[in-house]
Amino acid sequence: MSTLAVLLRKELHATFTSPIGYVLAAVFLLVLGYSFSLTLFATKTANLIYIFHQMYVLSILLVPVLMMRSFAEERRADTLELLLTAPVREIWIVLAKFLAGLTLVYGIYAGALVYAVILGLYGEPDWGPIYSGCLALMLHGALLVAIGLMTSSITENQVVSAALSLGLALMLWFADSVAPLLPAPFDVVAINLSLIGHFRPMATGSVFASDIGYFVTLAMLALFLTTRWLAER
Repeated sequence: MSTLAVLLRKELHATFTSPIGYVLAAVFLLVLGYSFSLTLFATKTANLIYIFHQMYVLSILLVPVLMMRSFAEERRADTLELLLTAPVREIWIVLAKFLAGLTLVYGIYAGALVYAVILGLYGEPDWGPIYSGCLALMLHGALLVAIGLMTSSITENQVVSAALSLGLALMLWFADSVAPLLPAPFDVVAINLSLIGHFRPMATGSVFASDIGYFVTLAMLALFLTTRWLAER
C-alpha cells in the first residue's frame, strides 16, 4: 500500500470517528433544509441559486471548525514531531489531511443533492446552473479546506486556527469592498481576489477558466505554504 494511501486511511479514520463532523453536518443540512423550504414556497422558482449562496456562507463559517484539528491536535498531543520524523515526505502528510477533509466536506455537500432531486421530480429546473453551481461549491470547499490546513499548521490552538481560517476567508470574501479605497493597480488586485466575485458567476450558470483558476491557484498556494512550514520544523 502506498504511503499516501496509508496516511489517508489514518486521516479518514480520525475524521469520521470524531463527533464534530457529524454535528456540523447536521447543522449545515438543517439550515439548508429550512432555507430551501422557505425559498421554494416564497418564489415558486425551480432553481438552487439561493441555496448555493447559502452553502457558500455556511461553508465559510463551518469548514474552519472542521479543519481546526488537522495539525493543531497533532501539535497538542505531541504526535506531529513523531509524524514528521517518520520516513514520510511532508507533501504526503499534507495531501492525506487535505483529501480526508475534502471527503468530509463533499460528503456534507452530497446531502444537499436531495434538493436538486426534489426540483427534478416536481419542477422543470435549468440543469446548467445547477451543474455549474455544484462545480463552484466543490472548488469553494477545496479552497476552504486548504486554508484550514494552512492555519492549523502554524498553531497548536484549535480555536486560533479556526479564527485565522475564518478571518482569511472573510478577507477574501470582502476583498472587492476595499477596491474603491485603493489606488491603481491595487484596486484591480483587490477585485480579482474577491472570493464571491469568482463564486457568483459559476453559481448562476457562467463558467470561466479565470474563476476556476482562482480557486485552484489559491488552494495550491495554501497547500504549498503548509508543506513548507512543516518542512522547516
